[in-house]
Parts: sequence; C-alpha cells; structure tokens
Amino acid sequence: MKTPISQHPDLQPKDHWRLIAWFSWFSLIALCVLWESMIAPIKPGGSWAVIKVIPMLFALKGIWQAKNYTMQWSSMLVMLYFIEGVVRLNDPGLSAYMAALEIVLSLIAYFSLLAYLKPLKKVAKLKKAEEEREKEQTSS
Repeated sequence: MKTPISQHPDLQPKDHWRLIAWFSWFSLIALCVLWESMIAPIKPGGSWAVIKVIPMLFALKGIWQAKNYTMQWSSMLVMLYFIEGVVRLNDPGLSAYMAALEIVLSLIAYFSLLAYLKPLKKVAKLKKAEEEREKEQTSS
C-alpha cells in the first residue's frame, strides 16, 4: 500500500519553524509599539507611527494556527518592516538600535516562515506532477 505524499515524514512542516516565526512576529509587534510610543518616537511624547503594527496583528493568529495562506502573505508583509529598518538605520540615537533590532527580527520571521512553508511547497509540486502523470496515463 502506497502512503500519500502529504504524509511522508520528510515532507511535513517542522513546527519549531512556526514557533520561531510566531515569537519573532510577536516581538516585532512589541518592538514597533514600544519604539514609536516610548523608546524613540519620531515626535516627543509618541507618534501616530505606532499604527504601523495594525497589518501585523491580522497575521498573528494565522501564524499561531499554522495557516499556510497567512504565512505566505505575512512573509511578504514582513519585508516592509525590514525595509523600514534599513531606512531608519541612519537615524540618530536610540532609533538606530531599534532599527537594527527591527531588521534582525524581520529577517528571523521571514526565514522561519519560508522554512516552515518549504515542505508544503514540495508536497504541492509532487501532487501536481502525480496528477499530470495520472492524466497522461488515462488519456493514453
């Protein structure tokens, strides 16, 4: 009896990547809130720039629940925070350190999301190839 491709142990996503992604995502949210409200806001007393975390809040639950679609779009979203970190790396004072931390956390989130999704992408490719072979065999 042949086991389905999706149940092959080497093609199962590793849960530790999901946890790393979630904790780095949560840390990035906390960093952005603290950075823009207390630690080194753009304007003294805090700024409206703290609302930049709102898009990240939508992905928090989906990453925790290992929803593939959420993980895919959040891997693209986190690159915006990486870019912001790179741009603000030249800011004076404490803001440069916050930008460096934002870069590190966004890269950790990005690569852990991709590492979690990689086996799922392999499964999808193998399923597609298997379906095409079956289609060829039935048409022959």
